[in-house]
Amino acid sequence: MSLKYAVLAALLEGEASGYDLAKVFDVSVADFWSATPQQLYRELDRLAEGGLIAARVVEQQRRPNKRVFTLTRAGRDALGAFTAEAPRPTAVRDELLVMTQAVDIGDRDAVRASVEERMEWARAKLARYERLRQRLLAGRDEDAFLAETDRVGPYLTLMRGRSFEEENLRWGRRVLEILDRRAAAGEEPASGGVVRPVV
Repeated sequence: MSLKYAVLAALLEGEASGYDLAKVFDVSVADFWSATPQQLYRELDRLAEGGLIAARVVEQQRRPNKRVFTLTRAGRDALGAFTAEAPRPTAVRDELLVMTQAVDIGDRDAVRASVEERMEWARAKLARYERLRQRLLAGRDEDAFLAETDRVGPYLTLMRGRSFEEENLRWGRRVLEILDRRAAAGEEPASGGVVRPVV
């Protein structure tokens, strides 16, 4: 999926500046899509040129003027048409998994540390997602929120982001448990992908 549709979907929340969208991508959209601020600004220019969003300048006192963006009818139509397309299958491309694949001939302590770091990232993201969830619910339970909200999409993507990070934690705990068990049994990495007992 191109960044185009992620930006259009983010603008469903209403008018936003590039800075606002960068914050949205860091929090609300981070559970399913990532982009740098530079990528966002380039995409905003392309979308405005293509008529999918409209830009207007807001004058500010003692600060530079800023551009804010809104979805146009054409942008809404393009986003709606996108929802009817068959999505491409998700493919995992993760350096940590390559490192883990090679743990038997590599630096087990370094891989272990990388797994622990990934788990810390997952915990931090889950904490952010929970704050977002509480903001969406606004004191309601999930059933009441789902019955009353105008837009359910942000909550559904948040659910997916949470389950992804929860799975990262489950996987990390299991990897650490296996590595610890093998270390306790006196096994060490060996060249050629074979684990040999320490003698």
